[in-house]
Amino acid sequence: MANILLVEDDTTFSQILEGFLKKHGHEVDAVYNVKNGIRSLEKKEYDLLLLDYRLTDGNGLEVLNATKERGMHIPAIIMTSFNDVRTAVQAMRSGAFDYITKPVNADELLLVLNEALNRKTTTTAPASQQQNALSGFIEGNSEVSKKLYEYIKLVAPTDMSVIILGESGTGKEYVARSIHSLSKRADKPFIAVDCGALSKELAASELFGHVKGAFTGALQNKKGLFEAANGGTLFLDEVGNLSYEVQVKLLRALQERVIQPIGSTQQIRVDVRIITATNEDLPSANGNFREDLYHRLNEFKMDVPPLREREEDLEIFTQHFIKLANQELGRQIKRLSSGAMTVFRQYDWPGNLRELKNVIRRMVLLTESETAGMESLPDEMTFSVNQMPKTQSTDLKALNEGNEKELIKEILRQVKNNKSKAARLLNIDRKTLYKKMEKYQIEG
Repeated sequence: MANILLVEDDTTFSQILEGFLKKHGHEVDAVYNVKNGIRSLEKKEYDLLLLDYRLTDGNGLEVLNATKERGMHIPAIIMTSFNDVRTAVQAMRSGAFDYITKPVNADELLLVLNEALNRKTTTTAPASQQQNALSGFIEGNSEVSKKLYEYIKLVAPTDMSVIILGESGTGKEYVARSIHSLSKRADKPFIAVDCGALSKELAASELFGHVKGAFTGALQNKKGLFEAANGGTLFLDEVGNLSYEVQVKLLRALQERVIQPIGSTQQIRVDVRIITATNEDLPSANGNFREDLYHRLNEFKMDVPPLREREEDLEIFTQHFIKLANQELGRQIKRLSSGAMTVFRQYDWPGNLRELKNVIRRMVLLTESETAGMESLPDEMTFSVNQMPKTQSTDLKALNEGNEKELIKEILRQVKNNKSKAARLLNIDRKTLYKKMEKYQIEG
């Protein structure tokens, strides 16, 4: 049983979710806006957050950020409409555990919820104890995939620090685990930490540890992740989120191979290989990332390509995720229909492999036969592929003003002047849509 905070402004849907979760043995506190969500965090401890993205007074990420500011480590699941997938992907950078799309499927919700509650944020078992050290990494047949795997095999036996570049959801942690599994440190710990989920106040304590009484709330000695990973590999995901002060400590740890727990006068020698990941260009990240640290981390750099550039691998990934979903859900799906695969090939997959996995799991849930067809695809996914203009982006932020008017008119026509739906498809809010309609004198 878990204590769950549900923040959802659709009262009917909230009541349905609350009843469903209670039926499965969980305690649920349901609130309807950001303000009351944050207030709830101050009154009670929760095991999980279930947050709607779009709320009347803000968005669910504000509640998630409030937990980080308070030093809480609570897994959060973001609920979003399909057309907010790009935003949901960004939510993962802010420390969300996962996202699910509406309408929410009950079985899918339970799966993701259980994964979040069972998530282990500490040491991964040594590779020698794992059934298959590379089970999460699929090489693929495309040239970019082969090049990536060649780089993994090349750098793995060394002790070089590695920076892995790639969009959210491309599988950067799987690449890091593969490097570790093929290294001479494979029988030592692999520890992954999401720097985006660390509060600025407690990041140094998480990485380097602290002694009892070092600060308010430090009731006992704490071993940091550097010490826990000694002899193995420490993977710092979204490393660009670390504060300047923590960057200074990290640089010293890398240069001198020693750490000093917060509040301690003792230094601890550590032998840790560092692998970092980011989806932004660190040297130009608003000038907030130390150049000397960047060069220390960047002994070897590799790019993980987005899914839209790996069309040759799409069927391989699809079959892999079908197999995983079958194991999870007790299904016997063997394939996708030709129509569904056509949609897959035409879709741009903003959430990359993570989104592909979620879509396939949902399709498997909804399919009783051996073939998952078009009817099990998310409606908005089919709509975006088959009815959107093929020669233009549907994201207004990527278009110049000369194209905006025609695109807005076309989208409004296709959705029969449904302003809310048009705004979602254009990746803007309703207020901005109305301003642009007025600007271009579009009737609607």
